[in-house]
Amino acid sequence: MRFLLTDEQAAFGRSLEAMLSAADSPSAVRAWAAGNAVPGNALWARLGSAGVFALAVPEEYEGVGRLPVELAVAYVELGRYAVPGPVVETVAAAALLARLAEHGEAGPAKRLLPALASGGASATLTLPGGGPYALDADAATYVLSVHGEELRLAPGHGALRASSDPARRLYRPSPGGELLASGPAVRAAAGYAADWAAFATAAQSLGTGLALLERTVAYAKQRTQFGTAIGGFQAVKHRLADTLVGLEFARPLLFGAALSMTTADIAAAKLTTGEAAYAAARTALQVHGAVGYTEELDLSLWLRKARPLRDAWGTPSDCRRKVLAGS
Repeated sequence: MRFLLTDEQAAFGRSLEAMLSAADSPSAVRAWAAGNAVPGNALWARLGSAGVFALAVPEEYEGVGRLPVELAVAYVELGRYAVPGPVVETVAAAALLARLAEHGEAGPAKRLLPALASGGASATLTLPGGGPYALDADAATYVLSVHGEELRLAPGHGALRASSDPARRLYRPSPGGELLASGPAVRAAAGYAADWAAFATAAQSLGTGLALLERTVAYAKQRTQFGTAIGGFQAVKHRLADTLVGLEFARPLLFGAALSMTTADIAAAKLTTGEAAYAAARTALQVHGAVGYTEELDLSLWLRKARPLRDAWGTPSDCRRKVLAGS
């Protein structure tokens, strides 16, 4: 089966690419890593105006309906341009609140979802089995935390934790806080939100891998050795070709998961895109040589994302287990 985007979906992706390419995202990422959220928040507002966050919000809460294919298109571009902030976590929070509303707990959705859909607010969260740290809790408008069958609005957060990607700022939410919902529906909604988080991370990983490959190909065409561009060497050609094959193999799994949104399909997409992006990072580092280790090079912004994204919201072993359980 050959999957093709509609004209409208492709145009949406191109419009986001044009907007992000003009936004100087590397500067926003570096500022975000240093604790300055102003450039990142300005970019966030533009993404909200473009309808990116409304793609995960039902129409009754001022979204455009849950549209996973369009969301995948958008998040591939967010990965390609290394957009900082809790972009995945905001989608997961929206999925959590929307599913709670479907189970009769509509109060939190009415209160929080309209602002998330418009980009006027952001959210981060922790879920059972997803690790104890909330991404960018210092910059997010809402810090949500699910423990067992309770959903709470955390009153604050602890100290900043070290991360291999400085732009992924990790905090442990403070205990307690306002109780938003409780009961079995919270546990079920948390599992649903975890799937959406894994799906959005898979799309972000694919975009990260594509960005790494694009920059590595450009470098291989410019860097010369023995009077010849290194991109002309067979070893480099083969490595770049293998990287491209891995990324293009991952793409249909991502969009296949967008059509089904089953846990097993999402896990397969998450596993494949994460491994392909990590392989792209290894290729980029090898082809760039010593210059690839320098933080001054914009390439480092993507290099340092590949592995954390591979493990976020589902490690490779977790994803393999889910694929086998669903087969």
